[in-house]
Amino acid sequence: MQFFIDTANLNDIGEAQQLGVLDGVTTNPTLMAREGISGDEAVRKHYKAICGLVTDNVSAEVISMDYEGMVHEGMLLANIDPKIVVKLPMTAEGIKATRYFSTQGIRTNCTLVFTAGQALMAAKAGATYVSPFIGRLEDISTDGINLIADIRRIFDNYQFPTKILAASARHATHIVQCAKVGADVTTSPLSAIVGLLKHPLTDSGLAQFLEDHRRVNSKTAAVI
Repeated sequence: MQFFIDTANLNDIGEAQQLGVLDGVTTNPTLMAREGISGDEAVRKHYKAICGLVTDNVSAEVISMDYEGMVHEGMLLANIDPKIVVKLPMTAEGIKATRYFSTQGIRTNCTLVFTAGQALMAAKAGATYVSPFIGRLEDISTDGINLIADIRRIFDNYQFPTKILAASARHATHIVQCAKVGADVTTSPLSAIVGLLKHPLTDSGLAQFLEDHRRVNSKTAAVI
């Protein structure tokens, strides 16, 4: 399974990249705003900076809501860097734009997916990635992991090449659950990725090893 980081923060992206497990980045206008990035030129420069930190897969989201606007804006984004994946909304206009970019060989990420039917439409349109938002579904007491499993079953039934990008993963448990049901990718904050490293028994075991090493070496030094 691939790990994407969901942020526009360059420090977080760089830290995740240094771990050696990062496969890509997802962003959106909200995340850009959190970093104080505004204006088309500034946003495009920031995307270019992100592309300079990672090996591939930087999802850059369009703002336009009509087909013509999405195509125009998506082409501008795609021209920033070959690593860019054009992020489009799950709407009728977004599906039309997804189909267009598919015919042009430009990768797409169909976002804000909340049902298996929406995922099926995106796959039919040729989306490279489909992004079901598991965290937001759980916010309204709906099983987001079960949705991932349903989409996996449908895609496998018909051998769709579209990858399932489990979005809005909030913590390490979400990542593991997505891996269990066959998500191709999860995108999450840095804290969720780092959370996979942590367990109290690992910490206590390491502390014990270090203490035993210190004690043995202290005795050796005293004998010498």
